[in-house]
Amino acid sequence: MKRILKVGGIILLIGTFVWTLYFLYAKSEKPPVEYKTEKATKMSIVRKTVATGSVIPRREVFIKPQVSGIVDEIYIEAGKMIRKGDVIAKVRIIPNMVNLNEAESRVNRAKISMDQAQVDFDRYQSLFKDKIISPAEFQQYEIRMRQAREEMTTAQDNLDLIKEGVAKSTGKVTNTLIRSTITGMVLDVPVKEGFSVIESNTFNEGTTVASVADMGEMIFEGKVDESEVGKISKGMELILTVGAIENYKFTAKLEYIAPKGVTENGAIQFQIRAAVALDTAHFLRAGYSANADIILDRKDNVLSVPESVLQFSGDTTFVEVKSGTSYNRQVIKTGISDGINMEVLEGLKENDELKIPAGTAGEES
Repeated sequence: MKRILKVGGIILLIGTFVWTLYFLYAKSEKPPVEYKTEKATKMSIVRKTVATGSVIPRREVFIKPQVSGIVDEIYIEAGKMIRKGDVIAKVRIIPNMVNLNEAESRVNRAKISMDQAQVDFDRYQSLFKDKIISPAEFQQYEIRMRQAREEMTTAQDNLDLIKEGVAKSTGKVTNTLIRSTITGMVLDVPVKEGFSVIESNTFNEGTTVASVADMGEMIFEGKVDESEVGKISKGMELILTVGAIENYKFTAKLEYIAPKGVTENGAIQFQIRAAVALDTAHFLRAGYSANADIILDRKDNVLSVPESVLQFSGDTTFVEVKSGTSYNRQVIKTGISDGINMEVLEGLKENDELKIPAGTAGEES
């Protein structure tokens, strides 16, 4: 009996030892690594750069008065279509005190001269009738009288124009009616009735009474970073995404690249302009913000792979192609990239299954 118990104990001890060894071995063994994969597929790849900016009218005119004064009436409002020559507003002239004083002084001087010329004319007319002076001598005083009357009329007209904007003797009117210089849409009317306005001249820009633009010709105006400006050229196609218009993209053609950059937030930016192809179904308002995708290169229906599967060794680009339960290294030749997918020129065929290396998006699970 003791012998049986002894043998049983030895067997139990050996079994426990073997199980322990197996447990430790099994615990030390890692499960096989499984990698996520992507397939080589055919697609279109577009290489582009992005410019930010806004959509504005190619031609916007700021209408300014030609006389200073007070806005008496406004005949238009923002959003209305007007034609060249249409009256926008009427200005009531407020005389400049210096000009007014000079005009009044001129009238007074002209009246004094005219009164004296009249006295001389009457005197020498009497002498001429009595044949005391010759016709030629009398004619001199007659001419002086006419000149004095003309100067008086001119001085009075000038005073009337300064005070009221109308010369009573001729009906001549100053530019108190402000008219549009182009046909287009009124974008803004920054003044109201009763506002003071200043005339536009060499020394003063003047007060803007209204801004009018041709909304039938719009341009995209934006900026491109110095790292990208060397890749673009006039005539390139732009795809515009306007924030205010969802699910629609406009096309535009690049027509201007600034020869000089400006520094903004520590980076050099170059201004660009592009003519926008308008669509009657979508109205573009002046000032809409927009992003422009500038197409640098495009390849359609080409074999491509996600950039996440690419690996590098020096100047060599390679991928790992799945073969059964293992992966084989395959050197490839690449083309253009859109930042997500890379064109493959050589080394792969469609539907090849490719390993996503550890440490990239979609690494081992």
